[in-house]
Amino acid sequence: MNWQALMADIDRMFGWIPQWFVGLSLVAGAILLALLVYRVAIWLLGRAFGTRFPLLSVFIDRTAGPAQLALCLAAVALVLPLAPLDDAIRTPLMRLFVVAFIALIGWISIRIVDMSAARYLQNFRDVTENFVARKHVTQVRVFKRVTDTIIVVITISAALMTFDSVRQYGVSLFASAGAAGIIVGLAARPLLSNLIAGLQIAITQPIRIEDAVIIENEWGWVEDIASTYVVIRLWDWRRMVVPLSYFIEKPFQNWTRDTASLIGVIALHVDYRADVQRIRNWLEQAVKQSKLWDGEVVNLQVIDADARTIELRALVSARNAPQSWDLRCEIREKLVAFIRDEMPEALPRDRAILIPPGDDDADFVRRVTPPEKMRAGGRN
Repeated sequence: MNWQALMADIDRMFGWIPQWFVGLSLVAGAILLALLVYRVAIWLLGRAFGTRFPLLSVFIDRTAGPAQLALCLAAVALVLPLAPLDDAIRTPLMRLFVVAFIALIGWISIRIVDMSAARYLQNFRDVTENFVARKHVTQVRVFKRVTDTIIVVITISAALMTFDSVRQYGVSLFASAGAAGIIVGLAARPLLSNLIAGLQIAITQPIRIEDAVIIENEWGWVEDIASTYVVIRLWDWRRMVVPLSYFIEKPFQNWTRDTASLIGVIALHVDYRADVQRIRNWLEQAVKQSKLWDGEVVNLQVIDADARTIELRALVSARNAPQSWDLRCEIREKLVAFIRDEMPEALPRDRAILIPPGDDDADFVRRVTPPEKMRAGGRN
């Protein structure tokens, strides 16, 4: 077969088609062919190794985007020199190719960081009670977010620097270091402060994932630590978003910093006639029967007294903050029912002395005071 004659015939038949359209069609066809090859390759790999190597499927799913982009770039790199395009179209396509290649490198870098972090965290799945797991999960998540942010910034900067106008502007901006640099620095201060705070939190760990905290008079758990903010899951399922710098600059309460166990407080006011020892014995028995008690602390003390009542404070311990709250509510409810049913004389009450009309205070005291106390008072 005479290929030269065939190409001449094709050129004669389709010579009316513009050259730029032919070139762009070749590029688009190469991209479609690359995506088709990727689909076929994935199907063949799934049929051959999908059941025997489940991790291969996970790897393919997480690298699907970068792999498709890499194949498309390779196809364009092969076709673009052969495409009949003039410089007015070829130059923008080459620049787009370079930008896409830089984006591919950044994308692959982020995927590598994410997969490495996920693989490392597979050894620390239980973060509720395991302090070592919570420590590692917090550090890895914060470092991963910071690393991803740095990769994105570097990738965008490298892509922009491929354009002459942007590169010259950036060089002149850094060279001047004048008012524009001050404005940019002030604008980026919150972002930079939060990024640095994230690194400090990852190293010093004032908070960890699933720590129980009280912040701005709200009680909740640390649900997520991002690169610039922390998500607090409040007890009523609301979410509070707090900047990372807050945990470095302002005080807050961390209930699970060293241990998850907590001591709950139950306060109760009773009458002066209450048998405190009997209430203490009942409290010990009731707490021991509860599944929420961790077996550590149970105590009852009289901590205050006023003109009407005495104040009792019961201390009970639990394994974590939610169980401490539930245990306090359970014991408080049972304690009120016990005093109401078994010791009604301990219920708070008001006392008053009614003086009949016509009697002054001295006459009333003489009539209600026993004679022996009156004689004893007289001898004194």
